Amino acid sequence: MAEEKQFVATDEAKGKAKQLRMFAILAWLVAIAGEVFAILKLINNDTLTWLIVAIAVILALSITGSLLWKKSNKLDPASEKDTVRFFVQNQLGAIMAVLSFLPLVILIFTNKNLDGKTKGIAGGVGVVALLLAGIVGTDFNPPSIEKYTDQINAQTDSVTQLTNGIDKVYWTNQGNKYHLFADCYHIKNREQHAGTVKDAWEARRIGDSELCLTCKQRAEKMKSAIPSAAVNPLPKEHVPVPAGN
Repeated sequence: MAEEKQFVATDEAKGKAKQLRMFAILAWLVAIAGEVFAILKLINNDTLTWLIVAIAVILALSITGSLLWKKSNKLDPASEKDTVRFFVQNQLGAIMAVLSFLPLVILIFTNKNLDGKTKGIAGGVGVVALLLAGIVGTDFNPPSIEKYTDQINAQTDSVTQLTNGIDKVYWTNQGNKYHLFADCYHIKNREQHAGTVKDAWEARRIGDSELCLTCKQRAEKMKSAIPSAAVNPLPKEHVPVPAGN
């Protein structure tokens, strides 16, 4: 394998991640404010319907915040070496889910002024919402600088094996694939960028990237036919021939 390449989030990716985190925090703060409102105004037998509506709104805000936060972590991941930050940054969605629902659920079940039916319905809905928000907020496969670094180097090694040592790929502003051929039909008529596998990862700004399967199969077929042929840049048979020749 060639010299190891360290993943580094670009300034643009960090800026986008910061923006997403601000929106996520705002969603969570509104969710907690909704929880406080529900605790103060809605925990009684006469407002069961509105209490359930409030729980649904809090759930939507909690999930929205978690999804935005997860997306920001893909753009600007934490390092596994900083164990505290790594855990908090990647599991903050689950933590906020607990803060958004657990006090409300506890107060519903312990409120002596509520009848059994209201406790059962509202408490049950609250528990389901807590579990759902917690599951969505938990990142079971969190991104990290080390994980991205390993993937970049493994993929660079795979690409250079297909291209006889040439670390050059193409990508567009959409999707999460990079390509070995500029004339791949998936990107042929779209605005393209070219660079190394590491460049493609860092420019994608969406987290994990991977090689286009069509390009991989095409390169494998070419390499099988002519083992010493480099597939990147474009092979001669794909270079346009002037009219009349």
